[in-house]
Formats: sequence, structure tokens, C-alpha cells
Amino acid sequence: MEGKLEWVIREIDEFDNKELKTVLSSVMIEFGVPKKGTALSDPELKEMSKAYKDYRSTYFVIENDNKIFGGAGISQLKNSKENICELQKMYFLKDARGIGLGKKMIKKCISKAVKYKYDMCYIETMNNMKSAQMLYLSQGFKYLDKPLGNTGHTSCPVWMLKKI
Repeated sequence: MEGKLEWVIREIDEFDNKELKTVLSSVMIEFGVPKKGTALSDPELKEMSKAYKDYRSTYFVIENDNKIFGGAGISQLKNSKENICELQKMYFLKDARGIGLGKKMIKKCISKAVKYKYDMCYIETMNNMKSAQMLYLSQGFKYLDKPLGNTGHTSCPVWMLKKI
């Protein structure tokens, strides 16, 4: 990535919506994520900045040279009365993978989760996203036997949880 400026992790803004939808969708398609029962079919994908304006919710984008390379966010786990947030829509383009940005992004999201006083953080992912699972394990997430809440992501067969 010669000629690149610094990697920046910042909170999402309205002007990011279109480019972010393209980036997130392309990464999910690259990994063969099913169109139904996953984040690929979430309506908030069109207007991510609005989806994360709620109380105790935030989304960060990774940017370099005014181009978005991915993002991740946290929000209250859907259809759960427990004090659990969900790490959501954490996808990076190839150039942003394997260089420590995932770890930085998780730390930034968990820091917000602590600020928002969540007790735990939950993740759903796909079987073939092995590198992501290894990253989550390295950050204190543990595998679960069944999903929590009801996110509508019925095609995600891997569930993980971290105590905050």
C-alpha cells in the first residue's frame, strides 16, 4: 500500500453510508455470506449512520487516504433483555486485514461498551471466517453452544461472547 496515508478509525458520518454499504457488501460476498439470514440482508446497511445513532450504540469506520476500508460497531443485542451489546458488521477490505486494525477496532468498540456500561459483548460470524474467529478468541471472546437474543441472522452458525 505504497503512497498511503495513515489508517484512521473514526465514528461514522452520514456521508459514509453509500461507500460503507459497498465495502461491507463486497466483503460479505467475497466470503460467501448468504443473502438471507445475515447482515447482508439487514435494512440498516443502506443508512448505517442512522442505525447507530441510538442510545448506547456506535459505529466506527476505517479510513485511509479518504477511502473507507471497513468498519465495526456495537449496539444493544436485539431481542434480549440482558445487558449485552453485539459487535456488529465488522468487515474489512483485503488491504486492511492482517495488519492489526481488527484488534484496534475491537478495543475501540469494547472501550465504548465499557463506557455504555454493558456487561458482555456478543458476536455472530460464519464458519469460514477463521481469521476473524482467531482474532475474537485472542481478544477474550469464547465460543457459545447457541445464539443469544434474536438478531435475525439465522444463517450465522458461530456465536461468541466476551465478559467486559
